[in-house]
Amino acid sequence: MAKLFVKKGDTVVVIAGKEKGKTAKVLGVSPKTNKVLVENVNVVTKHQRRKSQEDKGGIIKKSAPVCASNLMVVCPDCGKATRVAHKEIDGKKVRICKKCGASLDKAMAKTVKKLAKQEKKSSAKEEVKKEEVKVEEPKAETTKKSSTIKKTTSKTTTAKKTTTKKTAIKEEE
Repeated sequence: MAKLFVKKGDTVVVIAGKEKGKTAKVLGVSPKTNKVLVENVNVVTKHQRRKSQEDKGGIIKKSAPVCASNLMVVCPDCGKATRVAHKEIDGKKVRICKKCGASLDKAMAKTVKKLAKQEKKSSAKEEVKKEEVKVEEPKAETTKKSSTIKKTTSKTTTAKKTTTKKTAIKEEE
């Protein structure tokens, strides 16, 4: 019995085969055969016989199972096809998007978002501290015939921008 990364109700995208590129909802999962039944994917025709006077026979179209290796889960937050990571939160094993860190399980989505925000804040603070240590630069002075130009650099560090200011001061003789 193989463990599958796909659950009933997930949205998946087909990554291989004749239906490549289609996005659809999972209707059923069979871990023993490693197959997944996906809505309107791998549609086959079945010739069905009448079983009673009231039933109609004829040609019926229905979805056939697809191998799980040909599918990728679509993250509900970022909307991209992603691999699945697992994390233990509050004693429960939760499926998580590898790209954005959001939960793929609906029940644990809120708690995972809170934890992801806390991790981002702590890592951003560490980066700012590292940049502040590296930023220290010596002041440079240059002189000309009649005036002195003083070059001062002050850097404002944020996560995205670094700005440099230059000021020139002329001294009269």
